Amino acid sequence: MREPVTLWCLPNAGASAAFYAGWRRHLAPPLHAALRVAPLELPGRGARAAEPLLEDFDALCDDLERALIGRLSPGQPYALFGHSMGALLAHELAHRLRERHPPLALFVAGAAAPSLRDPSRFAGPLDDASLLAQMRELGGTPPELLDDPEMMAIALPILRADYRVCASYRSNRLHPVTPLACALHAFGGRADRAVGDAIAGWRLATTGHTSLTWYDGGHFFLRDALGDMLARMASMLADVRASDAATPC
Repeated sequence: MREPVTLWCLPNAGASAAFYAGWRRHLAPPLHAALRVAPLELPGRGARAAEPLLEDFDALCDDLERALIGRLSPGQPYALFGHSMGALLAHELAHRLRERHPPLALFVAGAAAPSLRDPSRFAGPLDDASLLAQMRELGGTPPELLDDPEMMAIALPILRADYRVCASYRSNRLHPVTPLACALHAFGGRADRAVGDAIAGWRLATTGHTSLTWYDGGHFFLRDALGDMLARMASMLADVRASDAATPC
């Protein structure tokens, strides 16, 4: 039996590895032997809550690169998935590892392509009231949590640091970047006003096969589309592994 592909998952701004905690339950039984979901935790939250938050994109990617290299076995087949900010992190990790241990594929969701990002989105005020307003608009957090001062005292510093990470990405990407060579598949929400059609630009981020799947919903569409998304990713990875022409990143 072939070793399952490990899907390393990176969260959106303000989230932790817990965002992916329930994904295993949505894998249909036939997929259990083909795909293993493995969230990557960011510093300053979850199991790494005792560590300081990072506010620079390169510094955060340095940290995640070390963590991922330390958990990959030689020759282990894997893919990367990222939602929103996590898509940018996954894209950068795919570039960093393309020569040493490239992923079979890159999956991105709810994120504008690097070439089409709006840098002004993260240039606004980062006070508590402004961040809360943005959280309400995006709709990914239950209202009862947004109205809980103790929960927000924990969540808002994390979101603020992550927004600074996203803002720092702009200057880091001024230099030309050679496209990836692996398969790249994007998932978007039809009502995601934070991203819109800019998600279609991911096709320019690789010379390999690309696809774009649209779902109903906003920025957090993947919560309702999860079962179908996982099935699609497992099917795409099976095709990549079966193809003699499969090209790693």
